[in-house]
Amino acid sequence: MVDLTALLTDLATESDQLDALVAPLPPPEWARPTPAAGWTIAHQIAHLAWTDHVARLAATDADAFYASVTSAPDPARLVDDGAESFLAPPATLLDRWRDGRSALAAALAAVPAGEKLPWYGTRMSSASMATARIMETWAHGEDVAEALGVTRPATERLRHIAFLGFRTLGHSFAAHGRAVPTTPVRVELVAPTGETWTFGPADAADRVVGPAVDFCLLVTQRRHRADLALVATGPVADGWLDVAQAFAGPPGTGRPPHADGTEVSAR
Repeated sequence: MVDLTALLTDLATESDQLDALVAPLPPPEWARPTPAAGWTIAHQIAHLAWTDHVARLAATDADAFYASVTSAPDPARLVDDGAESFLAPPATLLDRWRDGRSALAAALAAVPAGEKLPWYGTRMSSASMATARIMETWAHGEDVAEALGVTRPATERLRHIAFLGFRTLGHSFAAHGRAVPTTPVRVELVAPTGETWTFGPADAADRVVGPAVDFCLLVTQRRHRADLALVATGPVADGWLDVAQAFAGPPGTGRPPHADGTEVSAR
């Protein structure tokens, strides 16, 4: 059984660490551009606040969640419009994000065991939703940190993101219009502590090995595979590194190799 309480604790800790990064910023700094084209630090926090809001709707009022999807003026701009709708002066935005993430945690804790929540193109358990929120908070936190020139230490919470990245292998191929492979893939990652995290059958011929933080940067599309120390063996593993995405929905744009100098991140 997945420990939902532990997941929610890790989500709160991940959020608190990003909160500590942005809370001291003077208002003009919230307008600083981030690696996501057209998005400032304020957009990044507004996006998290908006996503927490719709996740809470999914956990408490499925009809309201579906209505928020079907009423979108332009489905292709759903994410951008969601972030824009939650923008506010920094102090107000910070309070909105804090209140929303607390409300989401309470809502997820109250979901009956075994119940699946609606989401974009899928359904997921409360534990999976909490894991996805950890992934999003970390990924958008990376964008904020990069904008501020800050390097955040890798933590054991990356295991949640790595697990989600592994579990979404099939979705990654399908989202890019490719046939979902049936060949198993073994993933072996060096954790921040130096131990090895493993996913998939030990005897799989197709493999991905490397640092856990690099794998997490790849599956959240925060770095191009060419800039990461990940090694793929086998055609399925190699193809996966080109399309990997741990988030739901259509394929992200990803980022070109760092040397290109024109980075555009997925949102």
